[in-house]
Amino acid sequence: MFGTRMQILLSAEQKRQLDEEAARTGVSAAAIVRAALDARLASGQQQERQSALRWFREQHDASPSVPASDDLKRLIDESHTAEILRGTTSGREPV
Repeated sequence: MFGTRMQILLSAEQKRQLDEEAARTGVSAAAIVRAALDARLASGQQQERQSALRWFREQHDASPSVPASDDLKRLIDESHTAEILRGTTSGREPV
C-alpha cells in the first residue's frame, strides 16, 4: 500500500504524546502521523478553496446582476455554514 519510507526526528515529548495517542486509540503511531499529514495538506487545499470563494463573493458583490450557477451557490452556502459552525463567519448572508 505505501511505497515510500521516511524517517523523522521527534522530541522526547512528541514521541511520548504520539505513543500515548496510539495506545489510547489503538492506532499505530505511523497511521497517526499519516493522518496528521493528510489533515495538514487538506487544510492548505481548504484555504485555496476559501480564497476562491471569497474572490467569487467579491465579484458577485461588484456585479450582482451576474447570476451564480446552482453548484457554485451550493458551495458558497456550504462554506458559509462551515464558517458559522467554526465561528469565523464574515457576517454576510449566503448568495
